[in-house]
Amino acid sequence: MTKKAVNFRYTHGPYLMGIDFGTESCRVGIFDPVGSPLAFAATPYKTTYPHPGWAEQDPEDWKQALVASTRKVMARAGIEPPEIAGISYDATTMTVVPVDENGDHLSNAIMWMDVRATEQAARVVESQSPATRYTGGGTLPPTAEWFPFKAAWLRENEPELYKKAYRLVDAPDWLTYQLTGRWTVNINTAAHRAYYDRDNGGWPVDLYEEAGAGDVFDKIPEDVVDLGVHIGGLTKWAAEALGLLPGTPVAQGGGDAWHGQIGLNALSPGKMSLVTGSSHVMSGQADQPVSGPGFFGGYTDGVVPGQYTVEASLTSSGSVLKWFKDQFCQDIEKGANELGISAYDVLNQRSREIPIGCEGLIINEYFQGNRTPWSDAKARGVFTGLALGHTREHMYRAIQEAVCYGVEASMRKLKEAGFEVEQFVAAGGATKSRDWIQMHSDVTGIPIVMTEVGDAVTLGSCILAATGAGMYDSMQEAADAMVHEREHIEPNMAAHEEYKFYADKYVEQYALNQDHIHAVVDHVSARRK
Repeated sequence: MTKKAVNFRYTHGPYLMGIDFGTESCRVGIFDPVGSPLAFAATPYKTTYPHPGWAEQDPEDWKQALVASTRKVMARAGIEPPEIAGISYDATTMTVVPVDENGDHLSNAIMWMDVRATEQAARVVESQSPATRYTGGGTLPPTAEWFPFKAAWLRENEPELYKKAYRLVDAPDWLTYQLTGRWTVNINTAAHRAYYDRDNGGWPVDLYEEAGAGDVFDKIPEDVVDLGVHIGGLTKWAAEALGLLPGTPVAQGGGDAWHGQIGLNALSPGKMSLVTGSSHVMSGQADQPVSGPGFFGGYTDGVVPGQYTVEASLTSSGSVLKWFKDQFCQDIEKGANELGISAYDVLNQRSREIPIGCEGLIINEYFQGNRTPWSDAKARGVFTGLALGHTREHMYRAIQEAVCYGVEASMRKLKEAGFEVEQFVAAGGATKSRDWIQMHSDVTGIPIVMTEVGDAVTLGSCILAATGAGMYDSMQEAADAMVHEREHIEPNMAAHEEYKFYADKYVEQYALNQDHIHAVVDHVSARRK
């Protein structure tokens, strides 16, 4: 398809604005239509934890952060409001907000990580609803994080608030109204976190009724809109608050993780985004419905219309490496700081020559449980094979290997279901270590591409902004023009063959220890009460 006037770098616009509401801050970025970043700005807000398992944020803090970040980024970019040709946005999911008819919040938002609705989620464990294909083909337990269970919790525990709420919406849909004055539901988080399934009639009323939220549909906007669709212009109020022009085109946005997938251009079957950080999130596209044990999806139209999105993730990955560094490597960190380098760089250098398998040391990195392929909230970290000859460098490298084995375990489940991953497109913290990203490729046997822009999430929002503003005919065309590959990494297949034994043992180790660990977790939990 023809690319529209994007074969040169822009000096006086048009530009795109991407708004990213993460867990810790509102980040706003400005890009030109060929994917070159001009400026970024971020403003933090706080999370409160009223009770164990609860997590809340104040939407008023979101508004203030959005205003501050937008005004800062415009000043840093040195551009004028007429030069912004389009806006899109993402936010965390399922972050549920009760609002009145004016769009004003009636209480704090219940954050994505909040698990107060555990009882409501447990009600659908045995559900026969077709919607359960989204949760491992019905084999993975439902999570209290998702929308119908939080809605049911509010209905039962905050009945006056629930009754008063005109809308009960996810954070991206709250932001849609703040910017445009229009109520929509984005297809991305509706499918991925609220069980919406166009292939089977839309909202699964049976599942919601089983959960205890069968009447919530009166509070959900009627229009379910695909990502990147133009949904309106900035309202006068929003434009004045943000220092932008009324009527600036706004494109439908969605969830932050899948904007990262868009910003990596992992939008065609065979590609899978690999977003690394405290956790690992893998997301990819299929051209046919696919579901099965060990992964989430395939979500109908969840990212690309006419396709099905599959999802796998590690709950803790980089966070376990950080735990190890902070607890056992203070001396290394102090020395690295004095030299102006990262402690991780020192540990990577020291552990580089340790042989594959770390001389028998195998770790399950489930410090915060396992999301896929076992979806086990009570899983915990396991170290096996420790010997007196092992050093802390062995343990550090074994954690790196464990994360890669975790990715491979999920890839095996996808392959069993007929989903083949031909290429990862990677971003995030792990890509800072050439050795570790090579290890990901060697363990899985899958090539890895890295792109020029590290902030794939904000770039993904700008790709949708460009699509909604009419600069490109499709999300795919926009991504092709705005995402640029930086490096290709091929797997060392000899290393891949050697890693297979240890990856097998990593998988077997979970099954061998599961009952024992669950008993200990239950015992500790009982003593805390």
